[in-house]
Amino acid sequence: MGHGKWDDNAYAAAKTFRAAKGIDDFGYTAALRSRPSKEWKADPSLDPKGVVARECRDSPDHADSTPIAVLFDVTGSMGRVPQIMQRKLGKLHGLLQRKGYLADPQLMFGGIGDADSDRVPLQVGQFESDNRMDEQLRTIFLEGNGGGQKSESYELAAYFVARHVVTDAWQKRGRKGYLFLIGDELNKPRLEARHIRRIIGDDVKQDIDPASVYRELSRKWHVYFVLPDQSSYYHDQDIADHWRDLLGQRFLKLDDPGAVCELIAATIGVEERVVDLDQALVDLAEVGSVAESAAVGKALVHVGGTTVATTTAPPRLDGPDDVTLT
Repeated sequence: MGHGKWDDNAYAAAKTFRAAKGIDDFGYTAALRSRPSKEWKADPSLDPKGVVARECRDSPDHADSTPIAVLFDVTGSMGRVPQIMQRKLGKLHGLLQRKGYLADPQLMFGGIGDADSDRVPLQVGQFESDNRMDEQLRTIFLEGNGGGQKSESYELAAYFVARHVVTDAWQKRGRKGYLFLIGDELNKPRLEARHIRRIIGDDVKQDIDPASVYRELSRKWHVYFVLPDQSSYYHDQDIADHWRDLLGQRFLKLDDPGAVCELIAATIGVEERVVDLDQALVDLAEVGSVAESAAVGKALVHVGGTTVATTTAPPRLDGPDDVTLT
């Protein structure tokens, strides 16, 4: 995984072909929804059960790989975001690479649901550098359910990234990757051991405090939670307080859900200190995202002063952590 290069022409041609043939961009979701819900399951390429590690590795094509993981809430209120992302994937990649924000970005997509109620509560793909990232995104099952209790299983996704992703960026260069969680609700009060065992397959005996998972995760990742304005929770103070307690200024509210790709690209550009926020907004305008730049600027106004967290490479990836099993 991670070999090859993104091709705008191939991306556009594939999209045109699907439209001409009446093929749904998210064909896996369309096919699964025509079957009884008891048969719903993640595509094998996205099933986290039994996965030792998703890997973001350097290659002859990409000697300075940087991992970018984007995991969407795919419950009822959030279904539009993956579709927006798919339409703008070429623009995201273009901003990252052509504007020099990152030399060798590798993207991995995933879906987050509710481990208490959903058939497919977690999906996690592979890191890709070429058009396979589009195929991966379109294979995510947009289940569209959720439990209706103002929480989804974000902490389960965070656990997977903390414990089941390895990257050359960290192991060789001590550089953090980028993780964007996109949703509109709270974490579950506890990361339940039974969910880890059933969905990921790790033999964990006790429940885990979600806060400790995010502390472990933040050692190796810049972790952002993006709350798009498309649900009744956008102005809910409980949601804002919850995520700010966990992530500080990396909790981002986005007025325009259609600007999610632009927000990811601009956030990375600013975090890498390749551009300041003003220049990032100019770059957005240059690629045609004039309307989206206002929402991005508002979301990032408090992030412009952050610095890149770079440390010496750790002696081993699975070193000491502060996850407390209680």
